[in-house]
Amino acid sequence: MMEGKKIKEFQKISTNIRKHIIEAVFHAQSGHPGGSLSSADILTVLYFSEMKINPENPAWEDRDRFVLSKGHCSPALYGTLAERGFFSKDKISGFRQTDSILQGHPSLKHVPGVDMSTGSLGHGISAALGMALAGKLDNKDYHVYALLGDGEIQEGQVWEALMASAHYKLDNFTAFLDHNGLQIDGKITEVLSPEPVDEKFRAFGWNVFVVDGHDYQGLIDAINKGKALKGKPTMIVAQTVKGKGVSFMENQAGWHGSPPNKEQRDQAIAELDEFLKGLEV
Repeated sequence: MMEGKKIKEFQKISTNIRKHIIEAVFHAQSGHPGGSLSSADILTVLYFSEMKINPENPAWEDRDRFVLSKGHCSPALYGTLAERGFFSKDKISGFRQTDSILQGHPSLKHVPGVDMSTGSLGHGISAALGMALAGKLDNKDYHVYALLGDGEIQEGQVWEALMASAHYKLDNFTAFLDHNGLQIDGKITEVLSPEPVDEKFRAFGWNVFVVDGHDYQGLIDAINKGKALKGKPTMIVAQTVKGKGVSFMENQAGWHGSPPNKEQRDQAIAELDEFLKGLEV
């Protein structure tokens, strides 16, 4: 079990990632804060606990791979990579600027630590299964991770990828669903319901674990349980809160793709700073 000190360390990291998300989208006056904020704890666990990576050698052949299938939530990935040391944190404020490497969707060509260029929903998990299959064929021991969004799993290509991953018994592949229940047009159950998602994933041949997506220990346990089960890929349905960490953004579909103004930015950063201050007590 994680000690309290370790939990606080992860809370600090994920809160700093959330600050990067707010700053990135504010400076660009464009981007997707809601789903970026909900996924920060998942990324914290992956990049600061579970993944075999080297920020000084991002292209290390034997590294674990991560694919942000919901590529519009790039502010979360950029904030994580900056905190992990892949590039300088001062690049965050250049998000979506023409002279910046940090564009609206992650670029494999330009951003250290990005393993796949993503943006078109459904393409990311398809690329990730290809990486996992390549690892099997090449007898490599790296693990592949992917992060999906709720609206994204309404895409047919996602289910083709799920079916293929199970067919090829890709037990070196773990995917996460950032299951916050909202998409740009509202509740997923009202737009085009994918529920019950856990039963659907199981029917497509995956190991499935449903966890609190803001519980570090729960996420770590699910990852390790999945890795111990051979012959199947693993899906972790992470139940999250869209806009997590910023009071006025939480559970609000309107913040899916809207930037904060100066007053809202200041309030969001103040709330996150207050949480960090509380961790020092």
